[in-house]
Amino acid sequence: MHPEIFQAFEKICRERRAGGDVLEVGAVQSEDSLLTMKALRGARSKTGVNLTGCGTYCDFRILEANANDLGFPDASFDTVICNAVLEHDPFFWLSLAEMKRVARPGGLVVIGVPGFIELPVERAAQRVFRLPVFCRMLRRAGAGLAASTLTLRTHQYPGDYYRFSPQAMLEVFFQGLHDVQVQSLMVPPRVIGGGIKR
Repeated sequence: MHPEIFQAFEKICRERRAGGDVLEVGAVQSEDSLLTMKALRGARSKTGVNLTGCGTYCDFRILEANANDLGFPDASFDTVICNAVLEHDPFFWLSLAEMKRVARPGGLVVIGVPGFIELPVERAAQRVFRLPVFCRMLRRAGAGLAASTLTLRTHQYPGDYYRFSPQAMLEVFFQGLHDVQVQSLMVPPRVIGGGIKR
């Protein structure tokens, strides 16, 4: 995990006082696990789930589970965190529903995904491409370049299906939650957001 992404999760969890019973969807047995964050040192319990197997690391355990059907009772966790998983999930909306389901009322849900946004340089390029000389060039070459944006390269683990906008995070991922905050980091962008379950 890129240090800037880890720090963004750390900041959100620290500012929102994450803790209690914590679940990480897509946990790994390494320092890259979000369960190793300093903000979670006082957590009552830490549990991770992953498709590829069980194990323990530091002060948490990882269970084999599919995020589409977590198998925990409703309202089991005070904090649910997930990074760089949903783009690999062909049915990501099921995993989103499960993360919300297992979060307790008042619980924090924090998610990070590869994204796409319009970068300032792209806005400037669009203005340039409107000039008559560039319009003619674009008609000859095709308008693909002027209509494109940067995204994180695909990385097959096991598949790679989606990239998400900040709007998707606000209106789809965190629908029904309150006190939602979403931010874009890095180039190509990663989108991270968090919200509180009602």
